[in-house]
Amino acid sequence: MLHTVDVGDLAVSTYRHVVPDEIMDPLLDLARELRGARILHVSATPYGGGVSELLRSAVPLYTDLGLPATWKIISGQPPFFTVTKKMHNALQGSREPLTTADIALYEETAERNAAELAADPQFDGTDFVFVHDPQPVPLLAYAGRDHRSWIWRCHIDTSEPDPATWSYLAGFADHYDAAVFTMAEFVPPDLDPGRVEIIPPAIDPLSPKNMSLDDRTARAVLNWIGIETDRPLITQISRFDPWKDPLGVIEAYHLVRAEVPGVQLALAGSMALDDPEAWDIYRTISEAAQSDPGIHLFTNLTGVGNVEVNAFQRLSDVMVQKSLREGFGLVVSEAMWKGTPVVAGRAGGIPLQMADGAGGLLVDSVAGCAEAVVDLLTGPARAAVLAAAGRERVRKHFLLPRLLLDELTLLAGLQAGNRPGSLRTAGDGRDPECGMTVAVGPGIPLDQDGRHYRFCSHRCRDAFRTRRMEVPA
Repeated sequence: MLHTVDVGDLAVSTYRHVVPDEIMDPLLDLARELRGARILHVSATPYGGGVSELLRSAVPLYTDLGLPATWKIISGQPPFFTVTKKMHNALQGSREPLTTADIALYEETAERNAAELAADPQFDGTDFVFVHDPQPVPLLAYAGRDHRSWIWRCHIDTSEPDPATWSYLAGFADHYDAAVFTMAEFVPPDLDPGRVEIIPPAIDPLSPKNMSLDDRTARAVLNWIGIETDRPLITQISRFDPWKDPLGVIEAYHLVRAEVPGVQLALAGSMALDDPEAWDIYRTISEAAQSDPGIHLFTNLTGVGNVEVNAFQRLSDVMVQKSLREGFGLVVSEAMWKGTPVVAGRAGGIPLQMADGAGGLLVDSVAGCAEAVVDLLTGPARAAVLAAAGRERVRKHFLLPRLLLDELTLLAGLQAGNRPGSLRTAGDGRDPECGMTVAVGPGIPLDQDGRHYRFCSHRCRDAFRTRRMEVPA
C-alpha cells in the first residue's frame, strides 16, 4: 500500500480571528452540504516543497470540516525521480526530451503505485481523488475511475511546456474529471477548457512557519545559526533550483554590498525526495559563495526548518524571490504576511500576489533586483508602506480557508454533475480573471455587457477588460 502521511489535528474555528468572515461563512456552509464525502490526496513527497506544506494543513482541515481526508505518497527508485524532475523542467520550458527508457520506467513505476493504491482498503470509500503534479498523474489510467471524481492539480508553470513532453503527459491528464491550474496563463492551449478550473494556492497563517513569533525569539533563532541580527539582511527562501536563479541573487547581493556596506545574504532551501538535482545546485551555490563570509547557505538538513524560516522572513530587511519561472512562489505571501518587504521576479503567480504594488517591487534582471533591494534598504518608510499593503492583500486573498472554499466549490460542482469550466460565472463571488473567491465588500467592481464582476485587484480587472476587448465580436 502507498505510504500514508501522518498529519495532526487542526480546527477550522481557530482561523476565525485572522480570516475574513466573508470567506469563513460560505466555507462552513459548503462543507455542510458535502459532509461525509471522503477525499484522498496523492503526491510525490511528504516534505520539501509548497505542495507538501499545503497538504499538511489542508488535509486535517478537510477532516475537521466533516470531509474525512487522507494523504498518500507514491514511491519510486532514484532514477524514477530523475525522470520526473526532467518532466518538471520540460513542463516549465526546457527542451530535454524523454527517452524510451524514461517512459518505460515512468509507466512501470506508475502501474506499481496504482496497484498498491487499488489494494488499499482506504481507497474503496474515496469520493474525490486529488493527484498532484506530473509524478503520479498516470494513477487514474492504471487504477481505474470507478465511482470517484478525479482531479489533477498542476502546481507548475505550464504556459510554455516542451511540446513532446506535454503531449505525452496530456494523454494521462485528459482522462481526469477536472484539471486545476494556479493561473489561467498556465493552461496549455490544447486542454479541454470545460474541464479546467483555476485556483491559486494559499498559506496557512497558523502553521509553524507562519504563526506569530516574537522579535526576541526570532533574533535568538537566527543568532543560533550564525546570523548577525544587527546587520542588514536580505534572504531568499526557495528550493535549490536554477529556475529560482540563486546565482543571480548572489550577483545582485554583490551589487547591493557596494551600496550598503555590511549587508548579509542568506540562502535557505529544502532538499526534497523528488528533486535529485538539488544537491548539484547546492554545490554550485556553495562554490560561488565560499569566498564571501557575508553569504550564509542553509538547508533543512543542516538545521533550518519552519521556525528558522519564520524568523528569517520576519527579521530580514528585504526578502528576495528572484524566480525566472515560478508555479506560484508562496514564500512571497509568507513574507508579506509577516510585514516584510519583498523584491521578486516578475514570474508565474508572483505578480498576482503583489498586484497593485502590494508587498514590494517586481524586477526583471539582476541589476533591477539590486536596485530595488537598495531602494528598500535605504528607504524604510516606503518599504513599510509596501509591506503593510502586502500583509492586507494576503489576509484578504491568500490564506488557507480561501483555498479550501475554492476547492469545495469545485467538488460540489463535480458532485452535481457540472463541468469545472462552467463553475466560475459572474456573480458567484469569484474573480473571473484569477479564479479566487473575492469577499463581499473589498472586491473591485466592473459592470460590463450587462453583467457585474468583482476582482481581487485592479491588475485582474484591467487584464480581464483588455482580454474581453481583444475577443472578436
